Amino acid sequence: MKIEQLDDVDSSRDEGNYESQIVRVDAKRALVGAGARILFYPTLLYNVLRNKIEAEFRWWDEVDEFLLLGAVPFPKDVPRLKKLGVGGVITLNEPYETLVPSSLYHAHGIDHLVIPTRDYLFAPSFVDISRAVQFIHQNACCSKTTYVHCKAGRGRSTTIVLCYLVEHKNMTPVAALDYVRSRRPRVLLAPSQWKDFNKQAVQKYSKCLSTPVPTPTSTPYSPSGDTVVVTKADLEGYHNTCDNGMEVGIVTKVPKAKPMIAKLSCLFASLKVSGSSIPVTRRLQVSEARAC
Repeated sequence: MKIEQLDDVDSSRDEGNYESQIVRVDAKRALVGAGARILFYPTLLYNVLRNKIEAEFRWWDEVDEFLLLGAVPFPKDVPRLKKLGVGGVITLNEPYETLVPSSLYHAHGIDHLVIPTRDYLFAPSFVDISRAVQFIHQNACCSKTTYVHCKAGRGRSTTIVLCYLVEHKNMTPVAALDYVRSRRPRVLLAPSQWKDFNKQAVQKYSKCLSTPVPTPTSTPYSPSGDTVVVTKADLEGYHNTCDNGMEVGIVTKVPKAKPMIAKLSCLFASLKVSGSSIPVTRRLQVSEARAC
């Protein structure tokens, strides 16, 4: 009873710590979300002005033969993207920062994958990254270009592109980042983003890809770890003169957690043979042997 009470105290403490972490994360998301909303239009205007003034400040850049990385497109950009061979667009913006509806993309024959992700300190989830990478790969197999974008084409969209290069171009996360920076110099992640979120997401994705899938074996599974496996070879020597017509059938089932002595005693008890000369088929239920 004393141990259970201590466990209850520890579990309550863990639940309290977990709830406090959730509160901190939710508060952080709310604070960052409010700041992102306030800064969206000023920073968008800043990017537009730099794009007009500086020739090297391009709205999008070609990262691979069928992959473009860039900033949030305007409705007037959709026909241009279509002419460039874009057959799919991945949007990592939240609804308030999305400028092109899916209906407009579909009207131009462009597939649209929306993965709403909060700006600045957040990266897409592992499941969303997998969906996006598969989306890019399927389009590339059909010779279609995919345009991956967030607001400025620096952080959230770069995470997706890096994971695609890691999986399908056999690059390491660091090599992929260096390559993307050579293609799009604007990619410059904040230290907190790269250290805490984006690098974690990319490296986690890379690690999961390199983890081998365990090959199932034919060894019987035993939750208790004390299974007794009986084969026909093990039964040799137990036949007497009255067992000439006897056939032994073995039924394997998931064993129940029972003491080893009870299993062995019941096993030998089940091997007793009657004196009848009529052929008999006897089924030894190894896992179902009842305690005597």
